[in-house]
Amino acid sequence: MKQHAGTSPRIGRRRFLQIIAVTGASGALWQLGLRDKIMTGHAVRQSRAMMGTQINLIVYGPDRDTCEDAIQSTFTRMEELIAMLSRHNSESKLSVLNQTGALERPANDIQKVLLLASEISKATEGAFDVTMLPLQDLYNHSNGGKTLPSKETLNSALELVDYREIVIMNDAIKLGKEGMAVTLDGIGKGYIVDQGVAALKAKGFDNVYVEAGGDLMVSGAKAGSKPWQIGIRNPRHEQSQKLLVLELTDRAVATSGDYMQPFTPDLRHHHIIDPRTGISPPELASATVTAPTVALADGLATAAMVMGPEKTMDIFGSLSDCECLLIGKNLKQYQSSGFNS
Repeated sequence: MKQHAGTSPRIGRRRFLQIIAVTGASGALWQLGLRDKIMTGHAVRQSRAMMGTQINLIVYGPDRDTCEDAIQSTFTRMEELIAMLSRHNSESKLSVLNQTGALERPANDIQKVLLLASEISKATEGAFDVTMLPLQDLYNHSNGGKTLPSKETLNSALELVDYREIVIMNDAIKLGKEGMAVTLDGIGKGYIVDQGVAALKAKGFDNVYVEAGGDLMVSGAKAGSKPWQIGIRNPRHEQSQKLLVLELTDRAVATSGDYMQPFTPDLRHHHIIDPRTGISPPELASATVTAPTVALADGLATAAMVMGPEKTMDIFGSLSDCECLLIGKNLKQYQSSGFNS
């Protein structure tokens, strides 16, 4: 297997289903409906601080002990993935790739994440790009983003941003330019949530909720076979706007917003940066995506913020099983045809 990024702007249905398979999650199967009726046992809730945020799990099962055992093994699986995929861990496989420009005998999980990232990059014409760590570092070193980098330093960082320079093979992953570096901030958390759900399902728990910092997957249903209810946050909480509530089963939800990590009080500059220009996109306040997996929803939500409403709606028209809600900085809403239907 060798993957070198190309330029295809669309994901057809067949290719899209291949992407779902790549993530290792069983989201495509869940779309067929509930596999089992909801068990009328215990609902066990647990939270844990991980990935710089809080992970929340809700598991329905026949008794508390079996639920808690499954939750513990799920947290263990998620911690293993964090140790591998976090750029903040100097000994992680991702850090080795960034430090040396190559990773020999890469683990299956890091290959899957990078392959999915590449497909999202192609579909969004580069609006999503995991090689943008040099840009992120530039802003972090510019007074936490409060001072905009100079045009010269920005252009130097942009020369190192190009998802097409990641080469993924069975026995190695390589970065095509010296100084390139990868961040999985826009997709890694989603992949870890997906794998948490997969771990619970492997133990026979089909009715679960797994959430990390607002990005989540719901599987099955709540007690009484009721769908899960997920609220969509108003990106301008100080302004009055009715909260949209989604009723979902077997679905992932991810939201990106300018309010999450702002660099300036007016929210013009924030942590979401267009990897093609090096500047925060001007149109949207938030983008919420529903998809078969959280990794896919996570990456597409980030890309939507970059692309803006017109381009996003055009691209989502060709994506299978993905829907979006976009909210502009003026709070104007844009919805894809199947969102919340």
